[in-house]
Amino acid sequence: MKLGAFSVSLTVKDLTVSKEFYEKLGFHIFGGDLNHKYLILKNESCLIGLFEGMFEKNILTFNPGWDENATPIGDFEDVREIQQKLLDQQIQIESKADTTTTGPASILLKDPDGNPILIDQHL
Repeated sequence: MKLGAFSVSLTVKDLTVSKEFYEKLGFHIFGGDLNHKYLILKNESCLIGLFEGMFEKNILTFNPGWDENATPIGDFEDVREIQQKLLDQQIQIESKADTTTTGPASILLKDPDGNPILIDQHL
């Protein structure tokens, strides 16, 4: 399966404090908006999303169709194809993509320990 760019989406208590901490580790703002309570930070090919008040738990995030620079890649597996492969393997999906649509969509599943995994396609 081609899952696309990987990032960790962290739930944070104070976005500004977390931003300053990760900047000291060499990360820089890559996307997002402080006013909307989220930032995407990058250090080389590592991506971290900081989200204040949006999620209960940290989330492993994959973006089909994107590389680590949020640049569209030509050949990628649509999230609906990924969803079907997971269902065929009897993996439970918490939130499914509408298979009658095309373009942007997402699915949410959990690993055996309850860690959320978001497969979020923007194309």
